[in-house]
Amino acid sequence: MVELEIRTQSHSELRDITSQVRQAVSDQGVAEGVCHVFVPHTTAGLTLNENWDPDVRGDLVRALQAMVPDVHFRHGEGNSPAHLLAGLVGAGQTLLVRGGKLVLGRWQGVYLAEFDGPRMRRVLVKVIADPQ
Repeated sequence: MVELEIRTQSHSELRDITSQVRQAVSDQGVAEGVCHVFVPHTTAGLTLNENWDPDVRGDLVRALQAMVPDVHFRHGEGNSPAHLLAGLVGAGQTLLVRGGKLVLGRWQGVYLAEFDGPRMRRVLVKVIADPQ
């Protein structure tokens, strides 16, 4: 397993980690298999989305934030909206590996979704080879 350390820059952002995940897959030397990517945090998540137009990231963050209801949260730390957003996005993604490379669509990228930053975040990447 590979552990990535990603420093986020804003309270809420989508940080493109595609190149780091691709490198982790390459370093494992697996020709065919699956790549599990997991973020062990309750106020951050992982998503796949467009990586061509940078405006998409900001649009998605704003749209997700608009989904959080204006309610009185009881959690004392004040970051309940971040917990809700992380739950909506999810903590993991499973991707395919073919020919030793991460399989993504033409415009897809892997994003760490930060909702309580800026922080240093861990992302775990586990590559499992297909049985021969």
